[in-house]
Amino acid sequence: MGTVDGGGGKSGTVKQLNVGGKLFSLEASSLSLSLSLDSPSPTPTFVDRDPALLSAILAAIRAPSSAAPAFPARVLLDEAHLYGLHAQLLAALSPPPLRGFSVSLASTLCPASEPYPTALAPHHDGSLCLAHGIGQVTYYSPALDHLATFRTHLHRITSLRQLPPSLVVLGSASAPGLHVYDFLEGRHVASVQWWDPTDTRVSKAKVIAIAARPPADAAGNNSPILATFESPHRENCIVAVDPVTLKPTQEIGRQSGSAAKSSTPGRVVHLPALGLVFASFVSSGAFGYSGYMRLWDIRSGNVVWEASEPGGAGRSSRFGDPFADADVDVKQQAIYKVCSKSGDVAVADLRSLGNDPWVYMSSGPRGSGGGYGSLLHCHQSQVFVSRKDGLEVWSRLEEQRHNTGDLAEQSGTNERPKSEQFDERSYRSCFVDTEEDAKRGMIQMMEGGGDRLFVSRVEIQGVEVWETSHLAGAISLS
Repeated sequence: MGTVDGGGGKSGTVKQLNVGGKLFSLEASSLSLSLSLDSPSPTPTFVDRDPALLSAILAAIRAPSSAAPAFPARVLLDEAHLYGLHAQLLAALSPPPLRGFSVSLASTLCPASEPYPTALAPHHDGSLCLAHGIGQVTYYSPALDHLATFRTHLHRITSLRQLPPSLVVLGSASAPGLHVYDFLEGRHVASVQWWDPTDTRVSKAKVIAIAARPPADAAGNNSPILATFESPHRENCIVAVDPVTLKPTQEIGRQSGSAAKSSTPGRVVHLPALGLVFASFVSSGAFGYSGYMRLWDIRSGNVVWEASEPGGAGRSSRFGDPFADADVDVKQQAIYKVCSKSGDVAVADLRSLGNDPWVYMSSGPRGSGGGYGSLLHCHQSQVFVSRKDGLEVWSRLEEQRHNTGDLAEQSGTNERPKSEQFDERSYRSCFVDTEEDAKRGMIQMMEGGGDRLFVSRVEIQGVEVWETSHLAGAISLS
């Protein structure tokens, strides 16, 4: 006989179920409405289902860190809906909070056909949409079960984001338009084009990057879809698209594209709490790296801060060491970059951006090979940096202790309290992978979703899933 506690409702009332001839005792508040409201009876309520499935569900809920269930996660989650245990089971199957200092390679997702990734789109629930091969998209559920694969009309998808509950937004650097598909049905829903009837150069614009969409706010308001478009004449801008009507609503930061400082941004980050949009562009060649970072006011469309390297506005004290990649930590309200020559990581406070706002941190011996080819990604208030010899994570000591990157609420001032100001002494780094992991190849893409980090490598099939183990930090009693 199995039992499980639930949450909500009147606790302490035990309901007896006869599932396929096996008796189970469950707290009534944990059951679905149809089962919990069943009329009282001295005999258990009969449910004509497989008892082995319910036993596996209860075992997974009781002991999340135990061995993998005997049944596929998708089968158990579908069955759990019947008993009202879906939320509890999904939480049990999900990894613990992502802590970069204790993550490890948990699994590898490899589509059945054309398994070389071209774009990654994780979501806050830990699910993943993966573009691969010739215009294919595969969706993995929050339990990382394969749910759907379909082929789009594009030859190669280079940008991809989820639009819950079942839509995906995608674009290609070789074909015009921003396209929306239903990934569960494999159906094309809509296409968005950027064009200007007053300027014949603005037509057939392709999508270079799509911003990850933050969760809806407390009032349930969804942020717009932000995508960078580039026309064949290199004219470019960031276009805001309404997530409900799928219609363009605003142009932000229109540029000619005639020079490096006006090239199409390859990364866009929406900062809804500040009403800002961050965009960056990086190029590399025989003479090294060059690029820019800009902040636009999403309401007015005006640039409020920018930095160009090497030289230019907001120049760095590290002249001759331009950034190889940059990202924004939305919770910390900070910009991070990795330098191309030294490989150092730098942070700038969004609350006090000036002419040279950067604080620099240097890696240990393993990260001394420079930053050429490095990628940087902010997730869960941690900074992940790919290097030639591995995957490095940076974290602030205060956030390691409290496992949060949220800033304290301040009244009447935009200044960060002295205890929260960025200082190189408050950061620590380590390499989360082994040397054997690093030998698999250079990291090509890196995206975080929920409590997972998804990684793809150059010319390597599939996507690596990095998680914190349930046993991380466990103390041996032997």
